[in-house]
Amino acid sequence: MSLKNVRKWCREFSGGRTEIHDEQRSGRPSISDKLKEQIERELREDRRVTVRDLEQRFELSKSIIQRFFNDMGYHKCCARWVPKMLTEDHKRQRIETSREFCLIMPNKERFFLTP
Repeated sequence: MSLKNVRKWCREFSGGRTEIHDEQRSGRPSISDKLKEQIERELREDRRVTVRDLEQRFELSKSIIQRFFNDMGYHKCCARWVPKMLTEDHKRQRIETSREFCLIMPNKERFFLTP
């Protein structure tokens, strides 16, 4: 955080502010709920869609598309947009796969350390 921001927050708290979260602002949101649903549908249909594709398709700026991904909890992983939170099925599958691997490699403690 820059010194300028530190000073700003010191002034805010000295002036009586008690919350660190931004206050509600009036005005139109940068992206409507209907548009969010359309982008969400596009992502479900094609997980490999790029930000540039979405920019062109929905005529939005890159920053708005990026903000959408952040707000919805998405991040890019292996050239796909995926939710950050794992479902219970995903967690169970990871545990099962890890256990299977441990059964296959019981005496290979240093397996990952050897070239």
